[in-house]
Amino acid sequence: MKITKFFIIAFILFGIQICSAQTDLEAITATLMDYVEGTANGEPERVKRAFHEDLNLYSIANDSLRVWHGQDYTGGIKQGKKSNRIGRIVSIDYENDAACAKIEILMPGPKRIYTDYLLLLKYQGSWKIIHKSYTYVNYPAE
Repeated sequence: MKITKFFIIAFILFGIQICSAQTDLEAITATLMDYVEGTANGEPERVKRAFHEDLNLYSIANDSLRVWHGQDYTGGIKQGKKSNRIGRIVSIDYENDAACAKIEILMPGPKRIYTDYLLLLKYQGSWKIIHKSYTYVNYPAE
C-alpha cells in the first residue's frame, strides 16, 4: 500500500512538472510571437511587452560592435505601419527561469534573411527578451 501511495504522489508531482514546463514553453512562445508579429504588423506595444525595458540589440558592422538601445528600436515601430517581414521561431531552449531562442526573419524588400539570437528571463512572473544579437545574409543569387 505504501508503494502505491509513493507512485501516486510521484506521478502527480511529475504531472505538475510537465504542465509547468508546457506553460513556460507556451509563455516563451507568446513572448517571441509578440516580438515577431508586433514588428511585422506595426504594433509597438506588443514589442514593448516582449522586451525588457533595458534590452539592447547587438550586431557587427564593419568589424565593429554596434549597440542599438531597445527603446530606440521600439520607438521606430509606427502604430499600424506593416512591414514586409516574415518571421518564424527556429528554436527555443529553456531551463527554469532562463531561455534562449533563435528567430529567422525574411525581409523580401532588401532581400535579406536575418537571424536573431534572443536571451529571455522569467522576470516578475512573465518572460521578457533581455538581449538580442542579430546578423543577416543576402538572399542567394537567382
